[in-house]
Amino acid sequence: MHHRAPAPSRRTLLTVTAAAAAAAVTGLSTPAHADQDDRLRRIIDRMSLEEKVGQLFVMRVYGHSATAPDQADIDANLKEIGVRTAAELVERYHVGGVIYFAWAHNTRDPQQIAELSNGIQQAALAQDTPVPVLVSTDQEHGIVCRVGEPATLVPGAMALGAGGSHADARKAAQIAGTELAAVGIRQNYAPVADVNVNPANPVIGVRSFGSDPAAVAGLVAAQVKGYQRAGVAATSKHFPGHGDTAVDSHYGLPTITHTRAQWAELDAPPFESAIDAGIDSIMTAHIVVPALDPSEDPATLSRPILTGILREQLGYDGVVVTDSLGMEGVRTKYGDDRVPVLALKAGVDQLLNPPKLDVAWNAVLAAVRGGELTEARLDESILRILRLKAKLGLFRNAYTTRAGVERVVGTAAHLAQADRIAEATTTLLLNEDGFLPLSPASHGRVLVVGADPASPSGTTGPPTTTLATALGELGFTATALSTGITPTAARIEEAVAAAAGKDVVVVGTYNVTAASPQRTLVARLVATGVPVVTIAIRNPYDIARIAGQRATLASYSWTDVELRAAVRVLAGRARPRGRLPVPVQNADEPAKVLYPVGHGLSYS
Repeated sequence: MHHRAPAPSRRTLLTVTAAAAAAAVTGLSTPAHADQDDRLRRIIDRMSLEEKVGQLFVMRVYGHSATAPDQADIDANLKEIGVRTAAELVERYHVGGVIYFAWAHNTRDPQQIAELSNGIQQAALAQDTPVPVLVSTDQEHGIVCRVGEPATLVPGAMALGAGGSHADARKAAQIAGTELAAVGIRQNYAPVADVNVNPANPVIGVRSFGSDPAAVAGLVAAQVKGYQRAGVAATSKHFPGHGDTAVDSHYGLPTITHTRAQWAELDAPPFESAIDAGIDSIMTAHIVVPALDPSEDPATLSRPILTGILREQLGYDGVVVTDSLGMEGVRTKYGDDRVPVLALKAGVDQLLNPPKLDVAWNAVLAAVRGGELTEARLDESILRILRLKAKLGLFRNAYTTRAGVERVVGTAAHLAQADRIAEATTTLLLNEDGFLPLSPASHGRVLVVGADPASPSGTTGPPTTTLATALGELGFTATALSTGITPTAARIEEAVAAAAGKDVVVVGTYNVTAASPQRTLVARLVATGVPVVTIAIRNPYDIARIAGQRATLASYSWTDVELRAAVRVLAGRARPRGRLPVPVQNADEPAKVLYPVGHGLSYS
């Protein structure tokens, strides 16, 4: 039976016991590693079964504060988790990890994030067996960001793929990792290691570095090294490869039809590269790959895939974390009480964000008490998790400081590097008769129209506004008019009328389909006789479905850093240097390639 001691005594216990367990982590000899494991095992031996089960879970929680969130967040926590605050989450369930989301109000600003992290750690270190929490998030950059400005936002994966520079990819990750660590986030669910060979992929797309396995593998390794040099555990995802799906695993269960040989050629290289680079954690995919496991269980629940291939064939012994257990892809075949148990049996270590924590937590507890899972199996995963926490130095010091945040986050040097990297990613796909670059003298009056999708963190406003503002700063007279992803006939007429008297119209396009009214918008603007320039602000495939424009750029995202870089290229303040990391195929005849991998124009 565990007895609760006063908080200061428990924090002292952490210092003299758990901290000693991880005192020497980096650069140790094999005997020293063995000594560390012995000490970590002694920590595990002191845990109750409930504490052990808790260490396996990484859970969301609402609120900007660990102890005093807003009432609406308290209500959300009570409804979804049965606790009021992050501190209560740690106290009741002994969770080993917490994941931050912007929509959960965890990431308002850097100082607030740091204080939330410190509050969570204080709650963890006040437990009977004090073990620091591993705080994580999805900070892929590009279209998936949880921490926004004033933190530095760097280009996303496909943009970096267009840049093609391993040095830039590593630097971007190092900047991002340094700032995450400063606010107490020590595990990042990036880089994406999926090879996007399917233009219709609804969930990966520009989150991937590209379609060439070797190129993706090199950039993944570079980012792994950048993040981990910054003191953040990188996480390559989504094993065994989510790049050739037409179903979003958030809403369904995709099936990958690659043969085992195709998997080895197309999907495996980036994960092998990540392992060779010393990746700290790998995230599973909620996908079915019959060639790898004929049971048609999702990979997250597949022992042949996670133990047979990842552990045994690829030799990976780091932390394996599931993708969110709230996604439909992992819930279609089994109930929420079976999923966490089956994931552990498959070889998973961390169970991420179950829809109902009490159901999942109690299911694992019951599985051990009933003999379906052994306590030794839990200990195996907990040891991997504690090794990672020790490597990150969390046993030595789990806290961050206000001064550390101010010294690191959003510095002028980081912002300048992000701008430099972004300029090297912008891709010029079409430039009829050398129409670009624009100049205020000859193209001074600019209308900016187009899609304004929901903004990820890293955007200060709608893309049309960001583009117009950036043009204005370079001497153009620019007007913004949002026409949306599905512009109405009335909105198209308004854009056509607004184009009168302008020297050029810039249109931001967003995932243009055969039936998209964005095609009508571009056609009607072209018919005005005013020159039209398009910028694909997400997937670069849009150019296959639009015609008549004088020039087309691809920015690969609509975050500020990438849109501002695209404007500098438009205005000739930077030269376009990006090269397509995916092929753009003919919309009606996919076998025909309009623009191959490596295509990209420059200015003469």
